[in-house]
Amino acid sequence: MTIRRLVPIAFTGAIVLFLLAPLALCILFSFTTGPNAAFPLPGLGLGWYRALSDDPQFGAAVATTAQITLGCGLLSTLIGLSAALGLARLPRGAAAALLLVLCLPLMLPPLVLGLSLLTFFNAIGLKPGVLATMLAHLLFTLPFVTAVIHARLVTLDPAALEAARDAGASPFRAFLGITLPVIGATIVGAMLIAMALSLDDFVITFFTTSSNTMSTLIWGMMRTSISPSINAIGTGVIVVSLAVTALALHATRYRG
Repeated sequence: MTIRRLVPIAFTGAIVLFLLAPLALCILFSFTTGPNAAFPLPGLGLGWYRALSDDPQFGAAVATTAQITLGCGLLSTLIGLSAALGLARLPRGAAAALLLVLCLPLMLPPLVLGLSLLTFFNAIGLKPGVLATMLAHLLFTLPFVTAVIHARLVTLDPAALEAARDAGASPFRAFLGITLPVIGATIVGAMLIAMALSLDDFVITFFTTSSNTMSTLIWGMMRTSISPSINAIGTGVIVVSLAVTALALHATRYRG
């Protein structure tokens, strides 16, 4: 192997190592038997995971996170599917313009978006909680869901739908019998993407929730000390996020 080929490979490997090293250390420290997340490790075990299972704060945070994540995923999918079906009927230029408008919240810094949502919710009398956080997460998950489903819809052959309509099928029946089976996997993948985004959010959740989620629980624990229990929670979030993302990419037939 020549130097010209070795240098790019080494550079790429160094970047990948730099990105993955913090995750690897987080997972490693979650198994330490010592009181601190630091080297040298006195031993390896599952003590910190057992401690979390007995912690009522952790159980409450998991339940709250599950409600927000599942609710956001379902709402994003239902609304995003409806929006994508509408956009698919428009000319490409108009659909692209509307998608750009839908993506405007993604262009705002999360801190600004969180403050704006907190102000808006206070103005309409919606108190911080599960519902407020769920609605806030819709702002940055809905564009992804709509874009993914719309990209699949525009590849469908309209002749099949026209044939179904000519045979007497109603628009809803044609959707259930032809469109839905084709885009079903994409819909599931888009929902999983929305759930992964919702699960990982901290800034917007911080402004709109009234009880701990997984991300706010980690933040609260880090204000006092950095113990291996934080690494155990972080490891769980990493594993769930990677699993959901992998399923989403597989369902949407993503190939890079």
